[in-house]
Amino acid sequence: MVVKAALEKAGLSPLSTELGEVEFATEPDVATLQQLAASLQNLGFEIIDNKKSRLIEQIKNAIVHQVHHADETSTLNFSEYLSQKLLYDYHYLSTLFSAVEGVTIEKYLIAQKIEKVKELLKYDELSLSQIADQLGYSSVAYLSNQFKKQTGLTPSFYKQSKTNSRKSLDNL
Repeated sequence: MVVKAALEKAGLSPLSTELGEVEFATEPDVATLQQLAASLQNLGFEIIDNKKSRLIEQIKNAIVHQVHHADETSTLNFSEYLSQKLLYDYHYLSTLFSAVEGVTIEKYLIAQKIEKVKELLKYDELSLSQIADQLGYSSVAYLSNQFKKQTGLTPSFYKQSKTNSRKSLDNL
């Protein structure tokens, strides 16, 4: 919403505005893009015009969507899902992501899943078994093991402690 408002303020009418992507019917002129870049920077955003940087953002957006917004767990394993979604070989995506971000796609995916587990534990509406199933874990034990490796706490202790150690998605 913030980006959309900045675009409108700059006099731009995008075809679509989604997480990490804006699509225009025609490319805005350089002066307008510079004004928009300055406006977005004041709001804590930036324009990514490098192809590899855009691909990294698309990988992150696909992970966030799959973990936090997908209604059901995909039947594909994640590497196949990502390759099909972005139309690149997974090995290329993985190598690029690791080189730029300093962490593997798998570790980034696990970090996102753990944040989702924290969120679901806070809501206290689902059992740990239901959470494991929703996030595609093969067992509660596997989820608990990953959770403890990431946080140093068991899911049960985290839930009881009422701590708020969740990270914002842009800080993962």
